Amino acid sequence: MAPAEPLTVRGTDELAVLDGYREQAIAATGWGASVQLFQRRNLAFWTWAALVTWGALSWLQNTIESLNYLAPAITVSSGVFAVYGVIFWWFTQRIDRYAAQPTRLRLAAFVWGAFAATMVLSLPANTAIGELLAKHFGQLFANTWTAALSAPLVEEWSKGLGLVLLVSMAPHVVCTAFDGFILGAFLGLGFQILEDIHYAENAAAANFGVDQLGSIMKIFILRTSTGVAGHILYSAIFCTGLAYLVGLSAQPRKIFRGLGLIITAMGLHFLWNGMGALPGALFGEGTAAQIMMSALLILLPVTALVICGAVFRHAVAGERGFIRYLLAPEQARGVVTEAELAAVAGTKKERKCYLRSGGSPGRRRRPGRRGRGQVLTAVFDLVNELGTADGATTKRVAFARSEVMRLRAKGHATSRNTHAL
Repeated sequence: MAPAEPLTVRGTDELAVLDGYREQAIAATGWGASVQLFQRRNLAFWTWAALVTWGALSWLQNTIESLNYLAPAITVSSGVFAVYGVIFWWFTQRIDRYAAQPTRLRLAAFVWGAFAATMVLSLPANTAIGELLAKHFGQLFANTWTAALSAPLVEEWSKGLGLVLLVSMAPHVVCTAFDGFILGAFLGLGFQILEDIHYAENAAAANFGVDQLGSIMKIFILRTSTGVAGHILYSAIFCTGLAYLVGLSAQPRKIFRGLGLIITAMGLHFLWNGMGALPGALFGEGTAAQIMMSALLILLPVTALVICGAVFRHAVAGERGFIRYLLAPEQARGVVTEAELAAVAGTKKERKCYLRSGGSPGRRRRPGRRGRGQVLTAVFDLVNELGTADGATTKRVAFARSEVMRLRAKGHATSRNTHAL
């Protein structure tokens, strides 16, 4: 963990003390550390590799068998959902401004969610639970409730197991609850993409291969419109809770908070999958059931997004504390101002306040705001370069420092010119 002492240090050794705090913060978060996935003496690696390979081969076999009569559906669905996945990959990576996870670790999470969690763990388990429900409660009950009762338990823990393996493979990098949030999002992204492709293929096959493209587009519209509150979101919440539950190197164990988030993710998943069953169970087949279903269709995604946003803000708070330690020596050296440090290490509201404070009122304020936004981006770049370099002054760090000062000077010049108009 980073030291608990205050950042303001007095005396002739101020810079040395601040540099020492920065080194501790970088070591605690694993900022910039590399990851070697192949670990021949690590059982977690072999478990990850075996299940991912098994799942990928199973998916490939099923795809090859279906190519003869579903080639258009498979080709188009893979293409459109791949684009969808790239967009979400970009967005999820963009929000990871704090001790960003190495690309190979994000990719390891993605392929676990896509192949191991789906083909090896969830699909057989969901099928088995459905058969057990049919045996004990009848086929109608199983058809109605299997998705709601099975998927939240099986699928969330299948993805969560991927996080456990990644922690075992890279404990020096997966250190905080926020790391669990980001990797959970990539686990969910892999799961959702493969699941969407599977749904598209099933829709095409249901019509005996007739109008395959039309069937795919219906599924694409449905899944993309509702997918914003799907597996990506559930897994981010679930894996944040799992990080709290088990405790990580820079994250003290908080059992009740972890269990609360895990249950919340599973509860949201249950309500979404049970949307077709719950209204009928509570109100029968009348108008009230239709109203409840419509309400759930609107309120559930909104509620899930609000909860996910709250989890993100809470998890990222610790990362912002580490940023203060990384930038404190830069502030002491005059590279970063106090206002810039407060904005970069602060909340979204604090960053907006910093941006609004630039420029003059009305239309003349925009150039100052734009310049301050560029400075903040440059400061974030400096943070990442410092973390990657373990706090040392490399060529990239020196360039990042010069960019911060250049853009700040440029912004001040723009503001002065604007006031002169």
